[in-house]
Amino acid sequence: MEHKIKSFERLLIIMDELREKCPWDRKQTMDSLRYLTIEELYELSDAILDKDMDEIKKELGDILLHIVFYSRIASETNKFDISDVINSVCDKLIHRHPHIYGDANVKDEKEVKKNWEKLKLKEGKSSVLEGVPKSLPAIVKAFRIQEKVRGVGFDWKDKSQVWDKVLEEIEELKIELMKGDDDKIEAEFGDVLFALTNYARFINVNPEDALERTNKRFIKRFQIMENKIKEEGLELYDMSLSEMDVYWEQAKKVYLSSL
Repeated sequence: MEHKIKSFERLLIIMDELREKCPWDRKQTMDSLRYLTIEELYELSDAILDKDMDEIKKELGDILLHIVFYSRIASETNKFDISDVINSVCDKLIHRHPHIYGDANVKDEKEVKKNWEKLKLKEGKSSVLEGVPKSLPAIVKAFRIQEKVRGVGFDWKDKSQVWDKVLEEIEELKIELMKGDDDKIEAEFGDVLFALTNYARFINVNPEDALERTNKRFIKRFQIMENKIKEEGLELYDMSLSEMDVYWEQAKKVYLSSL
């Protein structure tokens, strides 16, 4: 534990020195750091999906630096400092885990989540969905919304019901496609995605991770195809779809053999 405290203290000292001596660090505000923090979070997400532990370690360090940076900026106007941030989350964790720090009993993870949502409402939240950030990517937001309402018991009983809902929404989309109303087509397409996201929960798949892994596979396979076409002196833009498909299948074999 002592070496962990020392390493954190070292970071705080470096942050203080940078804020006082470095022109770039002195200039930063919470607003200027915000988009950089978002970028760091996405880089961490990429590293996690790639299962690259060295990169995960580096990206976690970058995010920790941002937390310390925000806290240092706030301390300059006596709003809060890093100790306030840490104590705040410690207090919250203790309060929301009465089965560990109190006399409450829970039988499984579902009851923990249910109690968590109840406690948040007692803390003054006006809605179970109040804690879902507005700026989350849509699929992530849908997944979190569904998890939140599940915490208070608003959920399907089993995955077969959810799959039936997926099929129902697809049929409704087909109907609107035949009618040609763009607004209704968009609405029904959104319902299909929402239902599929819900189904993902029931089969223990994170839909955002699944889609991003598919994106990565497609990118790698497409780039293999591009390289093969270039090696034969051809131009992608001059080829028909059926011609490209031959190289697409070759790329698939190369990709699978590399796994």
